[in-house]
Amino acid sequence: MPEKSRPARGASAAVPAGDTPADVAAGAPRPRRSPGPRVRPRNGVDRYFGISARRSTLGREVRGGLTTFFTMAYIVVLNPIILSGTDVTGATLPFGAVAAVTALVAGALTVLMGVVGRYPFALATGLGINAIVAVFAATQLTWPEIMGLVVLEGLLITVLVLTGFRKAVFEAIPPQLKTAIAVGIGFFLTIIGLADAGVIRPGNPLISFGVNGQLAGWPLLVFVVGLLLTAVLVVRRVRGALLIGIVVSTVLAIVVEAVAGVGARTPDGSNPRGWALQVPTLPAEVVSAPDLSIVGQFSLFGGFERIGVVAALLIVFSIMIADFFDTVGTVTAVGAEGDLLDEDRNLPGAQPVLLVDSLAAAAGGAASVSSNTTYIESASGVADGARTGLASVVTGVLFLLAMFFTPLVQVVPSEAAAPALVIVGALMISQIRTLTWDDMSLVIPAFLTIALMPFTYSITNGIGAGVVSYVLLRSAVGRRREVHPLMWVIAAAFVVYFALEPLQQLF
Repeated sequence: MPEKSRPARGASAAVPAGDTPADVAAGAPRPRRSPGPRVRPRNGVDRYFGISARRSTLGREVRGGLTTFFTMAYIVVLNPIILSGTDVTGATLPFGAVAAVTALVAGALTVLMGVVGRYPFALATGLGINAIVAVFAATQLTWPEIMGLVVLEGLLITVLVLTGFRKAVFEAIPPQLKTAIAVGIGFFLTIIGLADAGVIRPGNPLISFGVNGQLAGWPLLVFVVGLLLTAVLVVRRVRGALLIGIVVSTVLAIVVEAVAGVGARTPDGSNPRGWALQVPTLPAEVVSAPDLSIVGQFSLFGGFERIGVVAALLIVFSIMIADFFDTVGTVTAVGAEGDLLDEDRNLPGAQPVLLVDSLAAAAGGAASVSSNTTYIESASGVADGARTGLASVVTGVLFLLAMFFTPLVQVVPSEAAAPALVIVGALMISQIRTLTWDDMSLVIPAFLTIALMPFTYSITNGIGAGVVSYVLLRSAVGRRREVHPLMWVIAAAFVVYFALEPLQQLF
């Protein structure tokens, strides 16, 4: 079937706004969404966020916002761990300050996304991007200098949004690749959940199953119980299944730790059966004053002076490509999960969403916690009922509160939140049936997109491989006219992105 004649959304491509993920898992009928009679808003909040118009309710939005927060609250602890190394001068960022400011920036930007973008997308420091930042800080730049380059990257993306270029790129990606992106992110979420729980770990030659090939240890038991419980709740069509699963798993984890005293998994591997990130114990104190001393500690052009203009621009480019296309993938996948996309798999009214996301990159750098971006974990809240920006407001407020309640946030171990990611991954990969399978020039780009996301732990790598191979293969079979002109520009940018290492050595 020619790509342009393929339906943009199949019967399983997205969850209608009135359905729960349990309806999908149980095989309930899923009619295509139709305008129907116009729903009168119940109040001003309903009118502003379009809650009734998207067939949602206040309760679903609040529940979805809570679910999103608990599935991504780990970043408050994980980001300071990633950014805890020394820079080229031996300086370090204060752990407590990074945790507090991570919560502050995530909260403020997620609220802004809800109020301005009016979609259920949450933002926080981008995993992968913060790792890139940490590497450059350890090898080439000081913390203020690398954060200054992050600010520049965010400002450049903002210019691309204001000129309409970013939205044009979003719409230029063909439906086949957009669907593949959503499916790939489903697998990506699954591998994140399995890795967070310790079901899969780095091994020889690549990854290993659990501890020495077995599901050993109390934390893994908590994950398995949480996964099975959440799955049962989903197929039984229990509202709030994902949130209930997280809460029950956390309570179980607290009890297990109190009885067994498992402790944390140590970096040297001496306690492989321990908790991966946070040890679920009741904190000695619940409230603590946030340390915001690192806000504004960045040098906008210091990196250019230290390593030269070309080398600094290559760093900005690499961060910008990762930031730019991570958001494209996330918005597409989460929008598809919530049935928020149009017939061409585009997000209606995407400009405010892209603008807030772009400003988030600059804000994260200015606050010294690395670029902030739209989080794929937003899909967990959407799968639990969220459809509007009100859910993002709920998530953002919880992050702002987390600044003062950091000890309490640390109670939820990653093993308790991971089951929700795996279940959401299962829901998202159902879109694979809408792909075109009888044309290898479309199958191979889709396959590379889907495969490289989980296998390389990067949304950007998957999109890049899909775009480059799509342009090449469609041209090879004489379908060059079907390739949008912007796709050639994107493909060229990705070729440079994948060749960054030799380019950096050259310059």
